[in-house]
Amino acid sequence: MALVEVKDLYKIFGPNPKKAIPLIKKGVSKQDIKKKTGCTVAINSATFEIHRKETFVVMGLSGSGKSTFIRCLNRLIKPTAGQILIDGDDIVTMDNVKLMNLRRRKMSMVFQNFGLLPHRNVVSNVEFGLELSGVDKDERRQKSMEALKLVGLEGFEFSLPSELSGGMQQRVGLARALANDPEILLMDEAFSALDPLIRSQMQDELLELQAKMHKTIIFITHDLDEALKIGDRIAILGPDGRVRQIGTPENILSNPADDYVRKFVQNVDKTKVVTAGTIKRKSPTLTTSKDGPKSALHLMEKHGKSIAFILDSSRILKGLVHIEDVVELKKRGEGDLCSIATQDFYTASPDTSISDLLTAAIETKVPIAVIDDNNTFLGVVDREMIIAEMNDGIDEDSGPTVFSEVLEDETDTTEQE
Repeated sequence: MALVEVKDLYKIFGPNPKKAIPLIKKGVSKQDIKKKTGCTVAINSATFEIHRKETFVVMGLSGSGKSTFIRCLNRLIKPTAGQILIDGDDIVTMDNVKLMNLRRRKMSMVFQNFGLLPHRNVVSNVEFGLELSGVDKDERRQKSMEALKLVGLEGFEFSLPSELSGGMQQRVGLARALANDPEILLMDEAFSALDPLIRSQMQDELLELQAKMHKTIIFITHDLDEALKIGDRIAILGPDGRVRQIGTPENILSNPADDYVRKFVQNVDKTKVVTAGTIKRKSPTLTTSKDGPKSALHLMEKHGKSIAFILDSSRILKGLVHIEDVVELKKRGEGDLCSIATQDFYTASPDTSISDLLTAAIETKVPIAVIDDNNTFLGVVDREMIIAEMNDGIDEDSGPTVFSEVLEDETDTTEQE
């Protein structure tokens, strides 16, 4: 179910911004609108939904309107036109009292520059928003301590911000946003001020926190790798402020919507995003309750296989049998396939990336079994499938993606239109 619905949203800066909307609808370029009206188009007719408890990433190059968009979501910036519905309530038309309650109780924001008060210690910084909301002293202290524990800052509650590293300061900012237990967490380039190693660690910690919290997170970034790592779905904004594509990381990499998105993602390592669950195929299997050596040999002969996986009646994986062992079992006049089943094979979850499977695929002669958390058999992945996926779409003549060139190409196309 959608928690946030964005409908035909525009944000235009400048004099008489609504006069620019008819020009946008006629297809006039962003540059020509600026010349004719003095207005700058930041968001251009955005329409989409954000699902409850998902991490939704909005990304684009500088000037694409992504930071403007997230500030429209809590109305720090008022949209020029359109609707933003949160649980069915349009925040664009909310009065100030309802808007203040929404900001205090339903959503919180984490900024790029931490925004900590240097004269307050860590716990006092985390308490600050609750204090402004009039929360009782004991209650806000308890909530702040719980939030600091959640982000791993126990023992630093009474330190000053200047005594903390950049990553720790950002954790304080995150704790402050979590202290009022918001349903929606807005994060505007929250990790971009950190060095690469700390940034990667914070991304991992956010994923771990989300597994516990199940918030609706709206995350702004210009870093495609970051978007692919943390996003359940990604919205890519073009330089004209239009949403070019929304989809899962794998969908965007595998099926880019247009040339702009294709150039944006062309040199991303797909093997880190494409998963076993996506490329798995069906495999002939045997069932413990009904199949014996004769039916096993028939199945292997029919499909040209020398191995077969054995499942119980609930499709729980029990093992693997080899044809030579099945033949010996038949010669002995025995019928229990489980007695010759081996566990000498690799397994993977549906979410395992194919880059993590490559070593196993090279080492093993049998397919990798794809199973869920209950050991239910879902299919197989083999070496040939992984190599084919790795080679899919590779252009030997393509060089590295230069984002400035992507922007220039898009600008040229827009001007020609």
